[in-house]
Amino acid sequence: MDQIIRDARIWRDGELVNTDIAIKGETIAAIAPDLSAEGPELKAGGCLVIPGLIETHIHLDKTCILDRCRIEEGTVAEAVRETASAKRGFTVGDVYARGRQTLERCISHGTMRMRTHVELDPGIGMTGFEAVEQLARDYAWAIDVELCVFPQEGLTNYPGTEELLIEGLRRGARTIGAVPYFDTDPRAQIDRIFAIARDFDAEIDMHLDLAETTQGMQVEYVCRKTEEFGWGGRVAVGHVTQMSLLPPDRFGEITTRLANAGVAVTILPSTDLHLMGRNHDHAVPRGVVPAEPLREAGVTCSISTNNVLNPFTPYGDGSLIRMANLYANVCHVSRPADLAGCLDMITGSAARLMRLNDYGITVGGPADLVCLDASNPTDAIATLAQPLWGIKRGRMSFTHPRPELHRPGN
Repeated sequence: MDQIIRDARIWRDGELVNTDIAIKGETIAAIAPDLSAEGPELKAGGCLVIPGLIETHIHLDKTCILDRCRIEEGTVAEAVRETASAKRGFTVGDVYARGRQTLERCISHGTMRMRTHVELDPGIGMTGFEAVEQLARDYAWAIDVELCVFPQEGLTNYPGTEELLIEGLRRGARTIGAVPYFDTDPRAQIDRIFAIARDFDAEIDMHLDLAETTQGMQVEYVCRKTEEFGWGGRVAVGHVTQMSLLPPDRFGEITTRLANAGVAVTILPSTDLHLMGRNHDHAVPRGVVPAEPLREAGVTCSISTNNVLNPFTPYGDGSLIRMANLYANVCHVSRPADLAGCLDMITGSAARLMRLNDYGITVGGPADLVCLDASNPTDAIATLAQPLWGIKRGRMSFTHPRPELHRPGN
């Protein structure tokens, strides 16, 4: 064997088990306690070993631009305005360099699969797409990056944008996004996105219902279009902060619609906490949708980073464990099973959202593994467990040594 991981703790068949994992080439060759196989050994020491973390919603093209933007209002409109101004000066080299900073942070925190949204419109053209496309190629040794093309500044109101979205899909993007709330005709944008997705057999991942009131919500319309096009299981909506403002009965109605239609939900706690509640001087709404009732109803949910160090989110380090812990804090998640569910939303559930059929720790599956400094999924989230090492396609991709205390007399 090329590598044998000894005494790993994994989640298997509904329970935690201690086992060894043998790797041959890029795949997992065997999983069993006390394997008799020979080869270089890596001791997990009873720590939790999971498949690589999954970032379902991030923006590599507009990361790390705080040095060229202002944040005075902290609103969605200001963030779009400032970013639109900054991106007119983007070059392929600039986007690549900034995107690389964030991508490497994500890799070092255990992320091995990623869907990144890339803005396309006549103002930026294919610049961001080309840079992120190159990043995906250059870092394929550590992470699988999927591109989602989308119209941040509108579609029906911005001539030339649709042609660029189609060009991105023709050049290999497998997902198309949307931002209906920045279009003069939100439902016309939704209609066009579904039609384009059908033409290219593409996944759909929308920014949706990011606002501080419950007026003008489009989530039920998206469910209706999903059913009309037969796209169940292939549509995700991110943000949906307006749902967090609904009374329980109404929340339950939409939850049922999402589950029946097969529309997934991505929760973006850092961005939504930063942008929402700006018009309140007391009883400030958090804007973060609670995932537990959605998951109980059968809705596929993920937790993701969204933006890093830009006007939409002026902080971030690429750690999905930290993001899941932030979500747990904000949404009062405390039961052990629910905390474990937060880890699922950045692993297994996120894989279902992205329809990754080769994900998980199974014999014959890809040797994409991360060792967390925790003994179980609940503690991994509750303690912000450090990823100790990662293996991508059978090859070590990052390591983090444990901190060492220098006691007096040592």
